[in-house]
Amino acid sequence: METDYENLATHRFDYPLPGELIAQEPLERRDRSRLLVVERDSGRLQHREFREIGDLLPAGGRLFRNNASVLPARLRGFRPTGGAVECLLLAPADGPNEWRCLLKPGKKLPPGATFGIEGAYRAEVLEVLEPGERRIRFFLERDASVTALANRLGEIPLPPYIRRDREDPRRDMDRQRYETVYASRDRQVAVAAPTAGLHFTPELLDALRDRGFSTAEITLHVGAGTFQPIQTERISDHAIHREVYEIPASTRRLLESPPDETRIAVGTTTVRALEDYARRRRPTDDPDSPFTAEADLYLFPPSDFALTDVLITNFHLPRSTLLCLVAAFLDPGGTAGIEWLREIYAEAVARRYRFYSYGDAMLIL
Repeated sequence: METDYENLATHRFDYPLPGELIAQEPLERRDRSRLLVVERDSGRLQHREFREIGDLLPAGGRLFRNNASVLPARLRGFRPTGGAVECLLLAPADGPNEWRCLLKPGKKLPPGATFGIEGAYRAEVLEVLEPGERRIRFFLERDASVTALANRLGEIPLPPYIRRDREDPRRDMDRQRYETVYASRDRQVAVAAPTAGLHFTPELLDALRDRGFSTAEITLHVGAGTFQPIQTERISDHAIHREVYEIPASTRRLLESPPDETRIAVGTTTVRALEDYARRRRPTDDPDSPFTAEADLYLFPPSDFALTDVLITNFHLPRSTLLCLVAAFLDPGGTAGIEWLREIYAEAVARRYRFYSYGDAMLIL
């Protein structure tokens, strides 16, 4: 078995999953999801419900959570010839009403090509970027911004493993349920939900607060790269995606003070922001100022974790960077978490847990 982290084979982060275990819609009650509890010190597993999480978390802990809101980023349009176009908004570019986007069919939309919807918008391809992205300029006829256009005409960009046709009545439900209850509408910067937070309800958050738990906010602009599988034979050869994150001054002060409470990360996006920040901060930084950076951190065994004590997460895709992160968190500084994670996932499959964004959750203590 490999012990050199530079040579960890990607196939070690694969696992079999029956297709029927991929959740296609959420449960009626968010906090009725199942919760697989992993105790790292003892190796013990428990099978609980998410609503019981207050009984399981270390008393008085602080939940760090990603308050990014999902933009209805999938826009439909037509070329002048009448051909259909699907445009996925990724992030604003430098120019006015310019965005980085993914287009289908991309090969038919070189620089100079246009598409749109009459009476709503026209868009022009300005530049082909790497990897496969395009810089698009939007000319708006009714809306004040591209974000406003997306909120009026766009669709929630569900992950590819959640199957919806255009007439599926569940699309209206997705607008409410593919979003955390604490998402900030003025932080509408994500093309994918921070799904570990989908299990919380306002009532559960109130109950946790009454029991002495507190919260802190970060914002990570979740991008489409979160779904990109590792295609290389070695995980270290994979080019990790980059995502902007913001840490407000109130959260920075908590991170810079001596840790007198357990830091509980709600989701891998939160872990990525916290741990990237831990590697960038300097003693001369002003903790009373907000911090913004572009995370390029790739966490895989044997990574260590500086600001994360406990992790709440969902079940992740095979051969994904998120699976690598969870394996590293199971055994910080070592590689034993790789095989242990495969055993845990095999247990979850055998017990018919629901997988991925609308699925069940894990708590790693």
